[in-house]
Amino acid sequence: MSPVVESFWQTLAAQGERPALQEGERRLDYRQLLDEVGVRAAYLRRIGAQRLSLELDNGIEWVLWDLAALRAGVVCVPLPGFFSPDQQRHVLDSAGVDTLIAADPARHAPLGFEPLAEGFAQRRPPQVAELPAGTAKITYTSGTTGQPKGVCLGADLQLRVATSLWQVCGPSGVERHLCVLPLAVLLENVAGFYALLLGGALIELAPLARVGLEGASRFDLPCFLGVLERSRPNSLILLPQLLLAWVTALESGLPLPGSLRFVAVGGGRVAPQLLERAEALGLPVFEGYGLSECASVVCLNTPEQRRIGTVGRPLPHLEVRLAADGEVEVRGARMLGYLGEPAPTGDWLGTGDLGHFEEGFLVLHGRKKHQFVTAFGRNVNPEWVEAELVQQLPIAQAWLHGEAQAANVAVLQPRTADTTNEVLALAVARVNAGLPDYARVHHWLRAEQPFGAANGLATANGRLRRAALFQHYRTAIESVLAAHDV
Repeated sequence: MSPVVESFWQTLAAQGERPALQEGERRLDYRQLLDEVGVRAAYLRRIGAQRLSLELDNGIEWVLWDLAALRAGVVCVPLPGFFSPDQQRHVLDSAGVDTLIAADPARHAPLGFEPLAEGFAQRRPPQVAELPAGTAKITYTSGTTGQPKGVCLGADLQLRVATSLWQVCGPSGVERHLCVLPLAVLLENVAGFYALLLGGALIELAPLARVGLEGASRFDLPCFLGVLERSRPNSLILLPQLLLAWVTALESGLPLPGSLRFVAVGGGRVAPQLLERAEALGLPVFEGYGLSECASVVCLNTPEQRRIGTVGRPLPHLEVRLAADGEVEVRGARMLGYLGEPAPTGDWLGTGDLGHFEEGFLVLHGRKKHQFVTAFGRNVNPEWVEAELVQQLPIAQAWLHGEAQAANVAVLQPRTADTTNEVLALAVARVNAGLPDYARVHHWLRAEQPFGAANGLATANGRLRRAALFQHYRTAIESVLAAHDV
């Protein structure tokens, strides 16, 4: 056991009988948590588990089995519930998972899993990919291609990220955290419960549907607000779209929970106007930035060091610099490698994101590979414009295209079916008023249907499949441009 991991367990043990986890009426203090983890770790060793996949909803059991895998030296492979059945099969087979904990493990019987105990199944996997030495977790990024990609992470890196986060967030006085995002994603796993456990906080857990999150893109705002009222947490982690829905509700007159001290938002670009709206309401929102390849958070705004429009300063355990072309590079926090690919070389990890610094705060421009060049030679990052568009209440989704064109065309999905074209046009005009000419939406189309995994126009967690969108709307875009003689 490494000194970093050993220190983690010692820190938890020092919390004694402080409350640690709560789910409904069930509550465990830190001493009970460690006892439960020890029993589960012994069980994993006894059944010979090597690579364990968790297909569980958010709850105490997810946390306990994740920690048990860490304790037993078993590789943990979270299986997101928002992945498609085909993607889940890919995860189980590509990672060589031999042990599965699930609400219904029998549904994976076609992959060779046989019942072991209630909620458990095991198999001898058909193939076992060699893992980089020290792999403790394989997290799968949904990416923009069909199959998710396995990122191999060591235990030390995950815990160093968690330690850094508590170091910069601890002064906020967080004592109670509500898990809103899936534990199967690093943002809530490492940045959420690992960091909060190191700080001795109480973590409240509930099945995702009970906090208002359904699948990858459905958010039940009234349900979420009800949980906030009952739980009265000090901290949350939210995605930009969840924050937008909440801020809009608060602006309509709903009360702001007085218990909140730190609301982290990440996982996608956040429009500065949204953060300004949150600040005007007194909502303590802090934008951050991270990626799976760095075990989650890289930069974060804090109450002591905050600048709206940036993703914050780098965390203490790492360094960030810019390459000659503006790509963000990170040193001191990198994955062990992608599953099935050669190990990365060199000290600096290229993130694929473009940005610049303002007095030590990182400002992101968007993905390097998403940037397009107009017919006038201007570089445009569509994510910037798209984030501004979905900030407008009538617009639920937006995709911008302008590669080699004299005019940019957006495809817009309205938030409600009865949203008129006139209302959409006014929303676009409001956005254009704050954009330079070369980045404006010169023409737009109404989407035929929402962008989603079912039609192949977005990933399971809502990221746009840009190539698929272009192929789908290419003819319509060409018609619009021809009609305007562009």
